[in-house]
Formats: sequence, C-alpha cells, structure tokens
Amino acid sequence: MFYRQMVRPMLYRMGRGDPEMAHERTLEWLKGLGEKPALVNALNRVNAVRDPCRVFGIDFPNAVGLAAGMDKDGTALAAWPALGFGFVELGTVTWWAQNGNPRPRLYRLPESQALINRMGFNNEGAQAMADRLANAPRSIPVGISIGKSKSTPLEQALDDYVASFNALHRYGDYFAINVSSPNTPGLRKLQDAQQLAQILKELYYEAKRLSPTGRGKPLLVKLAPDLTEHAMAEAIEVCLNNGASGIIAANTTLGRDGLAASDLDRSAQSGGLSGKPLRLINKAVVSFVHRETAGRLPIIGVGGITSGSDAAELIDAGASLVQLYTGLVYQGPTLVRKAARGARKQLQERASYSAPQQHPQGGGYV
Repeated sequence: MFYRQMVRPMLYRMGRGDPEMAHERTLEWLKGLGEKPALVNALNRVNAVRDPCRVFGIDFPNAVGLAAGMDKDGTALAAWPALGFGFVELGTVTWWAQNGNPRPRLYRLPESQALINRMGFNNEGAQAMADRLANAPRSIPVGISIGKSKSTPLEQALDDYVASFNALHRYGDYFAINVSSPNTPGLRKLQDAQQLAQILKELYYEAKRLSPTGRGKPLLVKLAPDLTEHAMAEAIEVCLNNGASGIIAANTTLGRDGLAASDLDRSAQSGGLSGKPLRLINKAVVSFVHRETAGRLPIIGVGGITSGSDAAELIDAGASLVQLYTGLVYQGPTLVRKAARGARKQLQERASYSAPQQHPQGGGYV
C-alpha cells in the first residue's frame, strides 16, 4: 500500500517525460542500499522466504528470481536479496558495449500494468560486467543473460556469444542465451533450428572446457512467445539435443492483446510488451514447453506475474522457477514475497514435484 500510494507516484513524477529516468534512479538507490551490508542483512531477515529448491544443479533459497532487463550491468547485485529474491538474472549483456536504441524507449501502460520497451541491449559490455562481478559479494545464485551486439553481423553472432560467455564464465551460476529479444534487428532469426543448434553446441563445448570438473555451467535458452507452435517445437528439440539445461519461457511479445482501452494510444509504440497482459500467453507457452519436453528440461516461467497466484499458475503449468520484473514496477517489492509464497504453496501441492531432483542439470549435464 505504501509503495502504491507514496513511492510509485513519486517515481512516476520523476520519470514523467522519460520512464527510464525512474528506472535509473531506482537502480542508483538500490546500488547505494547494497553498499550498506548491515541494512541489507536486516532487510534480508525480514523479506526472505525460505523454500530451498534445487534446479539445474543449483540450490536456490526460493523459486522467485529477478528477470533480466532490470539490472543490466550488475550494479545493484548486493541489494536484490534484501527484497526477498531467490536468484537474480543480470543482463542482457553483449560483448561490445553499446548505448542501445535512441530514447525515449520505455513506455508505461499503467491501466494494463504493462510496459513497452525497445531498449536494444544497452549495457557496458561483457568485460566491464566481469570486472565488476570479480569483487562483488553475493548471497543468492546469479544468472547472466548474454545476447548479440547490434554491430555484429548475424553470421558472426556465434563469436559474440562465445566471447561474452568466456569473459563471464566464472561469475555466472547459469547462463541464459537470449535469441528472442524483439529489439535487436534480426536477433530472433537465431531461434531457427540450425542457428540455435550451432550456438548451443559451441557454448556447451566451451562450458565443459572451462569447467574444472568437465560438467559445465548450465545453459538456458530464452524463447519468444510469438513463435508458432511448429517453430517452438523445433527450438525445443534443438535444446533437448544440444546440451541445454533448461528453457526460459518467455520473452516480451510484439502482440498487443489484452490492453486496457486507455493504453491503446501508447501501445502503438514499437517494442516488446511485458507485464500483466502476458499472464495467460506465457502460461500457455510454459504448458507447451512442459508437454513437448515431457518434463526433461526444467523451465523458468516469466511474464505477467502481479500476484502470488500468478506465480502459482506458472508453477502449476510446469515451471520449476519463476521470474518477475514489470510486476515489480506496479506492485512494489512486497510482490517478491507474495510470489515466493504462491510458488511455494503450488510446489508443495504438486504431488508429482520431482523434476529438480530427477533432472538436476537438464539436457546432457551430469
């Protein structure tokens, strides 16, 4: 209530001309919070939801993570546990530093509890993130989302992914291969079976080569909700056959279904839609992936979570973990605890819940 009545209106006023300003100020505040260990520890004791689960061979304090896109460069890493998150996914980061698309590139659709963004992977680059993470304390698992630099030709995309992975390998507990953002020209073509297989095979080889045990860091593929069922089934088959440890379902959508009438004018902006309108869309994607894989690949369900019951729905559809971001903008930090409790309840009620134990690291990892 305090967030919605006091904090959110202040952030809206701050970013009235450009909502990205509110995003930047929030990150600055969280970065400052992370530099106060005593306060972080106190907040962590208050906000933590303890529901340990093991997925991809990683132990998570609870099943709710921060989705990629919020903390692109890992500047606020120490603060996220204080909000109750069980893990955080940084990025998307690219090999080359880049400014992203021209501003404004982030739009609020408040009645729909949604955002449209065309950020374009704005980030400081993989090496800058590696330098920052080398000295960063952590208390929860960290995933790193890697993507293709805009300046890199599509036919050289593999080199970009490998370079970023090699630079960041020691700092990520898992890696998300982002081939589904709608805001980098041509990127979604990398979801095609041949292209995706090539990227996965090479990163799988690199993961094993760089691992002292030869097991490698888990590799997850993030898919778009806009794929046809046939295209999605092909991408899933590639994941099953080329060493993927799991699937993230799903990225933002180019569709505009489910928006409130008052948001329709703003919805004409180009970019990916996130938030509450994706709840049913991404639930269907999670269900489809779960059916197609027969539970062989764990799923991180992301998109449309604005309540504890939304998180429970994605778990019920077949996800082992969930992520949120846009819901945090509209509901505030209490959403993390609500989502974690909703996920915990559903995991406890799912009598057949055994995927993390049976498939600790997904396709090919032992």
